[in-house]
Amino acid sequence: MLSRRTFLHSLPALSLATSPTEAAYRLTRADEELLEDLCRRSFRFFVEHSDAQTGLTLDRARTDGSVHDETHRNTSSIAATGFGLTAQCIAAERGWMKRDEVRERTLNCLRFLSERAPREHGWFYHWMDWRTGERTWKSEISSIDTALLMGGVLTARQYFANDKEIPQLAAQLYHALDFAWMLNGHARLLSHGWHPESGFIKNRWDTYSEHPLLYLLAIGSPTHGITPRAWWSWRRSWIEYKRRRFLSANTPLFTHQFSHAWVDFRGRRENRLPYVDYFQNSVTATRVNRQFCMDLAKEFPGYSENIWGITASDSKQGYVAWGGPPRHARIDGSVVPCAAGGSLMFASDICLPALKAMKEKYGDQIYGKYGFADAFNPTNGWVNPDVIGIDLGITLLSAENLRSGNVWRWFMRNAEMTRALQLAGLRRT
Repeated sequence: MLSRRTFLHSLPALSLATSPTEAAYRLTRADEELLEDLCRRSFRFFVEHSDAQTGLTLDRARTDGSVHDETHRNTSSIAATGFGLTAQCIAAERGWMKRDEVRERTLNCLRFLSERAPREHGWFYHWMDWRTGERTWKSEISSIDTALLMGGVLTARQYFANDKEIPQLAAQLYHALDFAWMLNGHARLLSHGWHPESGFIKNRWDTYSEHPLLYLLAIGSPTHGITPRAWWSWRRSWIEYKRRRFLSANTPLFTHQFSHAWVDFRGRRENRLPYVDYFQNSVTATRVNRQFCMDLAKEFPGYSENIWGITASDSKQGYVAWGGPPRHARIDGSVVPCAAGGSLMFASDICLPALKAMKEKYGDQIYGKYGFADAFNPTNGWVNPDVIGIDLGITLLSAENLRSGNVWRWFMRNAEMTRALQLAGLRRT
């Protein structure tokens, strides 16, 4: 779980429209070939590192597929499992895996989550043993990671809408989430989670971050929902960089990506001040991330027009929840491919050239069995020996939304989500 950042004061609302030079990008045959190869490699991780009986997906693996160290080798991420359930739907649709096999794996996962995995008021532990579901690392019952799991659960619910069992199990898992309990006495703001030893985590989702999916799930719940006013209870702070302003709280780029993997915010805007268009906000955040890296090139010459991208990842210094602008103190010139990969659905005109350039220039070192290594540093030559499930997942889902819009289409068929958007005041424009 990320530590909370220093929050910025809100600035006035602004127009986030793209400029005439930022026109829609049309995929070429070469683009499709690159994305097909990258996505199939990314999906391979979810096949090889998800248990066939529990459906739980490991947090990470080595880039060559070998077993990780003792600390990580059996530890699954409930968020990665949500990406994995969605990845299986993509695979079935594209013929990478037989639909019957995907159905069986999906059913096994939903049954395990329903019948055997430990829960608290419907919520799941962040980290669990991938074979048994046993809590690991004394992890928290996590609100945001359970929400990301529900992204996959509800995608499977609609992809297998005609199945006799999957839709029912998926609905039961979602409707069991006690969102009112996760408020921990607050009228509107959800907690980050709960520990059995110490109770609720003091931090709340009280400023813009990766949480829009969580709040929409809560508002749309027909069983344990919370007031739609919760959507307006967290702070909206603005950052300005090179004459671009966007909603953020100095958070890594993934906070602008994860909810959008499932929720289709295109063509929607809040119906009152500050009238945020969340999709366009993520477009702007992506473009600023690229410009920010380019502006750091004097200090870190590995950055360039097409070699860029900073978001939470491993580094030579260890795992860092870095972002920018403004500058994070530990930025060292590392590049995180899922910064561009996870934003393919927002700004393919700059993200596709970045992925191409990374592969062409450094592919022998950074592009392997599961696609790109989680991070690398072109300035000092460091390459991450690992891939991370959620980073592969956001790249795969974002690419699929760019190519077909399928994940958006499947997820938005859940009536609870369209209802939540309406209740929250996110109107079509």
